[in-house]
Amino acid sequence: MSGHYWISAPQRAERDRLRAGLELPPLLAAVDAHRRLRGPYTAAGTLLRAVAPEALRRRPALADRHYIELQESTPELKPLVPAVTRALEQQSAAPGEVSRYPARLHSLRVSHGLVDFLLTALADTGDGPRTLIVENVQHADATDQEFLAAALRRIPAALLTIVVCTGTEEPVDPPGTLSVSLPAALGAYTTRITGAVPAPAPVPDALTGPAAARRYVDADGVDDDPGPLAAYERLAPAERAALHDRRAAELAERAEAGESSLRLGALPYHLMRGGDPGGAGLDALRWALGRCKYLGFYHAAAELGEAGRRAVDPAERPDLWWIFIRETGVCLAAAGRPDESAVLQEEARTATIDPAHHMKLAYEIGMLYARHYPEERRDERKARAWVNQAIAIADLLPDPKERAFYSVFNRNGLALVEVRAKRPDEALRLLDEGMERLDRELGLGERTWHRVGLRYNRAQVNGMSGRLEAALEDYAEIMDADNDFADHYFNRGNILRKLGRTEEAIADYETALALEPPFPEAYYNRGDARMELGDARGALGDFDRTLELDPGHIEALLGRAGVLDDLGETQAALESATAGLALAPDHPHLLCLQGRLLAEAGRPAEAARAVEAALRSDPELAEAWAVRAELAYAAGDLAAAATDFDRAVELADRPEFRFNRAVVHEAAGRFTEAAADFDAVFAATEDPDALSHRDSCLLAAG
Repeated sequence: MSGHYWISAPQRAERDRLRAGLELPPLLAAVDAHRRLRGPYTAAGTLLRAVAPEALRRRPALADRHYIELQESTPELKPLVPAVTRALEQQSAAPGEVSRYPARLHSLRVSHGLVDFLLTALADTGDGPRTLIVENVQHADATDQEFLAAALRRIPAALLTIVVCTGTEEPVDPPGTLSVSLPAALGAYTTRITGAVPAPAPVPDALTGPAAARRYVDADGVDDDPGPLAAYERLAPAERAALHDRRAAELAERAEAGESSLRLGALPYHLMRGGDPGGAGLDALRWALGRCKYLGFYHAAAELGEAGRRAVDPAERPDLWWIFIRETGVCLAAAGRPDESAVLQEEARTATIDPAHHMKLAYEIGMLYARHYPEERRDERKARAWVNQAIAIADLLPDPKERAFYSVFNRNGLALVEVRAKRPDEALRLLDEGMERLDRELGLGERTWHRVGLRYNRAQVNGMSGRLEAALEDYAEIMDADNDFADHYFNRGNILRKLGRTEEAIADYETALALEPPFPEAYYNRGDARMELGDARGALGDFDRTLELDPGHIEALLGRAGVLDDLGETQAALESATAGLALAPDHPHLLCLQGRLLAEAGRPAEAARAVEAALRSDPELAEAWAVRAELAYAAGDLAAAATDFDRAVELADRPEFRFNRAVVHEAAGRFTEAAADFDAVFAATEDPDALSHRDSCLLAAG
C-alpha cells in the first residue's frame, strides 16, 4: 500500500474535516478537478500553473523536453515553452485548415509527459515530500482521470502524497474504449477514508440571500454547500442570468489576458446561462468543441457538442445545428464510443434532406463499420455500401472543386474498406487516382493536408503488402511536406527494420519520441531494435521505460525477460516472465521462455509443464519444441530429444536448433547425421565449434 489517500464524503466540508485528521507533508497545492472550471486537465493545469514557472526557471531544459504536454494541458504556459508547430497547416492556402487530429491515446501520452515533468521538477527542490489535494474528482474530465491514474501509480508518496477527494458515489470510468482506469488506480494505490452523511442542519441566514447566490455563481457552480445553491435557485430567471453575465464578463477579460483554458469550461458554462445563450453561449460552445477536438480531447468535445446540439434550434440555426450534431458524432467515434455516434448519425439523417449532409453522414457511418466498431462487429459489406453512397453523392456536387475533393476524400475511405477486404492492389489504385485528380483539379496549396494524407495511406498499404521500398519512397515525400509528425518517423522506422536497416530505424524511433509525449510503442520498438544490434543494456532500459508507461505491455515483459536471461540474471528474467503470464496466462512465447528459465534454474518438472502449456497454445512454436527437446536430452531420453528437435528444425531451420540436434545425434552414435547438421551450422555461421564437432563426427564415422 502506498501513502496516497482517497477521501470520500458527500460534502466538501466533511472531506476537509477528514483530511485534517491525517498527518500529511506540507501542502504543495490544493486544486479542484471539476471539469466545469476549465474543461480538460482542469486539475493538472491548476497544479502546473502553480509549479511549472519556477521549475522551468530552475531547469530550462524541461521546456524543450515537455513543451507539447505543458502547453496542450495548460495553455497559459505557452509563453514559457517552444511553440508547437504543424508544418502542413503553415503551408496551407486556407488559413485555419486542420492537417490532422490526434490519436485517441494522445491525451494519455500527454498525462505521462506531465508525470515525467513533475517527477523531475519536484525531485530537486530540496523541500522534502509535499502534498497535493485534488477535490471534486468525481466530476473530473477524462484527461484528468488519466493524469491522476498515472500519477497515483508512478509518483512515490515520499515525493508527493496525493489526496484524492470525491463524493460518496463510486468513481466511474469514461464510457467507450478505456485507456487507463482511475477507479482501478484508486483501489490499487490509495488508502480510502470514508465519511458519513452529515445530519441536516439549519442554513444560516447569511447563506440564503442574494450574496449567497452570487457566491454560488462566482464559484462557477461547483460549490456543494446547500445554502448558496438554494439561494441561487430562489432567484428569478432574469436575476440568475444577470449574475452569470457579470461572471462571464470577468472570465472573458481574464481569458483575453492569457487564461485561455477558461474558454473550455467556466466561460461557456456562464454564457449558456446568461442573457444570450442562443448567441454568445452557443458560439462559446462551438469554439470550445473545436479546440478540444483539435487537441484530441474527444470526451470533452463530445460533451460540449451534445450541450450545443440540445440547445440549438435546427429550424432557426440549421448550419450551427449541423456542426454540433456532426462534430459530436465524429468525436464520439474517435473517443471509442461508436454506438453513441451511430445514434446521432441516425438522428441527423432523419432531420435533414441536404445532399452534402447525407454524403458526410454516409461516410461517417461507413467508417464506423470499417474502423470504429470492435473487430468482431466490423462489417466490410456495410462499410462499402455506406461509402459508395457517399461517393455517389460527391460525384453530383455542383462546385467542381468541392466535387473533386469529396470524390477523392470518400474514395480514400473506400481504400480503407479494400484494405480490410484484403485487396491492397485495389486500395492502391484508388489512392493513386485520387492523388492524380487532386493535382489536376486543385490549385497549389489547396487541400495540402489531404494530398499528404493520401500518400500516407498509400505508404501504409505499401508497407503492409510487402512493398517496402515503395513505402519508403512515399514516406520521403510525405516528410518533405510534413516533417513534425511522430507517426511518420515511427512507421518509417518499422519499415526500415523490416529491411534490416536497424540503426536508421532506431534514429527514426528517437525522432518520433522527440515529437510526441512519451508513448510506450516507440520505446518498445527501439528496445527490440537495440537487441538486434546486441545492445542488451540499452534494450533493457527501453523495455523498463515501456513498462513504466504501460505495466501491461506483454511484449515488453517478454523482451525484458529475454534480455535479463542474456545478461545472466535468471531469477529476474523468470520474475518478468511470470509477471507477463499473470496478465496473459496462455501467451505461448512467455510460457516457452518460462520453461527454458525454469530448466536453467534446475526445476525440470515445472519447466516441462510450462513448455507443454506453450505447445497447447501454439503447436507450431519452434522454440517450444526445442526447449522440450533440451529437457528430454537432459533426462537422457535421446530418442524423444531427436524427435522434438526434428520438429523444431522443420518449423524453423535455425542454426542453434541444428547444432543441438547434432549434439543429440552425436550422443546417440549417429555420427553421419550429426556431421551433416554440424556442417550446415558451419555453412550458415562459420562457427569453429561446429567445424570441430563435424570433423570429430566424421572421424568417428570412419
